Amino acid sequence: MTNDRTQASHSTPANNFPTESFDDPVAAVARVSAIYEANTSFLRDAFARYRKHEPFSHRVRACYPFVRVRTELNTQIDSRRSYGFVAGPGIFETTLTRPDLFGHYYREQLRLLTKNHHVGIEVGVSAQPMPIHFAFAEGIHLEGDLDRDRLLAMRNIFDMPDLALLDDRIVNGTYEPAPGEPHPLALFTAARVDFSLHRLKHYTATSPTHFQNYVLYTNYQFYIDEFVKLGRKIMSRADDEETRAYRSEYTSFVEPGDVITGNENLGDSQEEQQGVAPPRLPQMPAYHLKRADGSGITMVNIGVGPSNAKTITDHIAVLRPHAWIMLGHCAGLRNTQRLGDYVLAHGYVREDHVLDADLPLWIPIPALAEVQVALEKAVAQVTKLEGVDLKHVMRTGTVASVDNRNWELRDHREPVQRLSQSRAIALDMESATIAANGFRFRVPYGTLLCVSDKPLHGELKLPGMADQFYRAQVDQHLQIGVMAMELLRMNGLSKLHSRKLRGFAEVAFQ
Repeated sequence: MTNDRTQASHSTPANNFPTESFDDPVAAVARVSAIYEANTSFLRDAFARYRKHEPFSHRVRACYPFVRVRTELNTQIDSRRSYGFVAGPGIFETTLTRPDLFGHYYREQLRLLTKNHHVGIEVGVSAQPMPIHFAFAEGIHLEGDLDRDRLLAMRNIFDMPDLALLDDRIVNGTYEPAPGEPHPLALFTAARVDFSLHRLKHYTATSPTHFQNYVLYTNYQFYIDEFVKLGRKIMSRADDEETRAYRSEYTSFVEPGDVITGNENLGDSQEEQQGVAPPRLPQMPAYHLKRADGSGITMVNIGVGPSNAKTITDHIAVLRPHAWIMLGHCAGLRNTQRLGDYVLAHGYVREDHVLDADLPLWIPIPALAEVQVALEKAVAQVTKLEGVDLKHVMRTGTVASVDNRNWELRDHREPVQRLSQSRAIALDMESATIAANGFRFRVPYGTLLCVSDKPLHGELKLPGMADQFYRAQVDQHLQIGVMAMELLRMNGLSKLHSRKLRGFAEVAFQ
């Protein structure tokens, strides 16, 4: 093969896409998609040749598409909305990825920008290289059949993931553009999004394409077992007209390994089964009760501990969910509480430590009224209790999250005193982390826990006691979580995505 052919076949495709301006968000996203598809195809083709040991005379590079807006004057904005506008005059830009997954989201964000600022949308090829791994959307294991020397040589030919492009300075509010650099339009760069999409597949054993806009987290497999029963039940045919109508709102149920069960209530055209269950469950398996518009419910078993809670929320955040809620077990700290009582968190004591560097402890994590109301309504509807009777089974208060599961083994005086001073009524290891990351990522959050033990009052979580508790309470608790999510969906996004989670000079994208 001649050098001329090699150089021609490996030239960057960027010159094929000069920067253009669009008034129509649909046309702008179509251009983004064309750039993305051309550049990812270019990288995939080059890698295919690399695997066949074709010689390369120089580096292979393709870059992400970008969108940019320029505003010259401050604009009068409808201040009731929390996103869809920039903070002031200037140049605002972001790189984009996976228009197949985010196309609707991109079109809506750009529609609001053009509506609020009456500006054109510039679309072009950025200077941010696309790592070769991210050119394969579903995480193909690129290096599987390459020997050690070929693996090492990859870095000389292709761009690899760069940590300098994956940080969360925009999210954390610490990013400052260099002189002449545009301000960010979105919370995440394209490379940061791609990184998380690939990690989601790894941690949950399901494709990011299945994740829904309403996410439940749990710290016990018992909840997942009930969610699987519920998902399969909803997929089964119903004779009652009202039940069939409700079940028909959900199109499919997806389990790890992308095992898809179609909804029998939607007709024979639905696919019955797809995917292959993994030989063992991943670290944090995810299950998806899907709706056609993506507004269904995803449930993830995050396991125990704040590290897992931070890890999974770091990655799910790039999907821009509309809400996430922690639905798990806790230690009740008050003598008046009983096993099986609910705790609706309205504040958090953060002793998880995993977010201290990203979100300082002096930052309050407020309760969000829209989520609180939905959770309280769901408890009332499922338990059929109201008013004073509802207070007998649910208490609102502060939840403390710690990183030491065996905190009971320490000298009780110091931790108990701190818990009392904070007015905490419950203790766990994940809720404050999930709420704090929701605050950090501008994702509406909430917590509804169930008291499974009372360590300060001699009721420890032991096998016999736990089994009896689980059988009696988990199903009801899950019903409450699902109903709360459905209530949030019915209430609409304008109420849910409020200004409470936005800072002084926020990015325009939700």
